[in-house]
Amino acid sequence: MRHVYLVTAFLVVLTVSVFGLRGTKFSHPPMDVFPEWAFPGMKHQPRYKPQGTSAFFADGRADRPLPAGVVPRNALRTDDALHAGRNADGSFVRGFPEPLVIDAKFMAHGRERYAIYCQPCHGAVGDGNGITKQYGMGATPTYHDERLRSVPEGELFNVITHGKGNMLPYADKLSPEERWAVVLYVRALQRAQTGSASDVIDADAKKSLGLQ
Repeated sequence: MRHVYLVTAFLVVLTVSVFGLRGTKFSHPPMDVFPEWAFPGMKHQPRYKPQGTSAFFADGRADRPLPAGVVPRNALRTDDALHAGRNADGSFVRGFPEPLVIDAKFMAHGRERYAIYCQPCHGAVGDGNGITKQYGMGATPTYHDERLRSVPEGELFNVITHGKGNMLPYADKLSPEERWAVVLYVRALQRAQTGSASDVIDADAKKSLGLQ
């Protein structure tokens, strides 16, 4: 019988907890079951909103500048080639930094990022005929210009990072690895305009084209 009482009491408390107080408005604060002495200085802390005010700081601002020397997460530069696109002597890197794995997955990621951040201006094939041109955007360079075909990959990375002319920097939107993935996809677009059937390396594809 004792167990029946306990189960009944439990079910009543559970029912009241779930349904009994739903939508009820109270005129007093809820009961505080944790005394101040048990959690000194932790119970009642001010809550600051972005760009809000604070009487604690002399300038009255809740937002605080970063401490000197702080490095954002994943922003520690240990490889100039990977993070800046430059060699030790300051020249632009040709090719791609060693830590990167250049494969189909990396290329696909570059294509995805390109479609989001580059294609509106530079066009789907990199010819500068993006949709922004229909809305009065000035001339956007084509990647198929011989000068851009011959520049080092590090220079393309640098432009994506810092911007150039009317192009804004994308370092705040794309990680270094993502910027390199975009560079790889740009190289693929350039090669697609000058490639030939003989460039196909798949044996079955070559056979179907009569190249072997």
